[in-house]
Amino acid sequence: MGLFNRKSNESAVATATATLPVDPALAGLTGDYSIDPAHSSIGFTVRHAMVTNVRGTFAEHEGALKLDGSNPGASTASIDIKIASIDTGIGDRDGHLRSGDFFDAEQFPLMTFRSTEAAQLGGDKYRITGDLTIKDVTKPLSIDLEFNGTATDVYGNERVGFEGSAEILRSEWGLTWNAALETGGVMVSDKVKLNFDISAIKNAS
Repeated sequence: MGLFNRKSNESAVATATATLPVDPALAGLTGDYSIDPAHSSIGFTVRHAMVTNVRGTFAEHEGALKLDGSNPGASTASIDIKIASIDTGIGDRDGHLRSGDFFDAEQFPLMTFRSTEAAQLGGDKYRITGDLTIKDVTKPLSIDLEFNGTATDVYGNERVGFEGSAEILRSEWGLTWNAALETGGVMVSDKVKLNFDISAIKNAS
């Protein structure tokens, strides 16, 4: 039941997917799901001034999962993230991130992810590979995920949960703004860690 393969590991992942047994209990999770934005978080961590980390989230996002419990490699995911909803807790910084120096939210309002393949790595570990688009630049991204389980909530909704992360170089998506520090180094690191904490509700059949 893969969700969100680094190219160097494609052969190993393909082999693992072909040989790992699938838990029969997962077959019941097969279906279409909608990501619940009220109980999900999509965020990032980036080094600031070489000495500390700044963390932020995107408050507005929506997405869909198509899970195949019997054949994890057939699972898919799509996510749309509203750039203007970026929140680091500092209004001036958020405004700068929305500006043309960074995301240019007015011209490019959405960041999107569309999966192209999924793989079971073993146990509750999965990897999903797809296309991440920021500012009309599309490049492949692999996200390693852990399946957190399933539950029926108090409203009778069937839920599944995943959490995971990935690292990107923001410059590869055209996010190149920076400033040199007097002590050496730069204000904002190129490496950004993306964090996903996903709760999704099964759609009514």
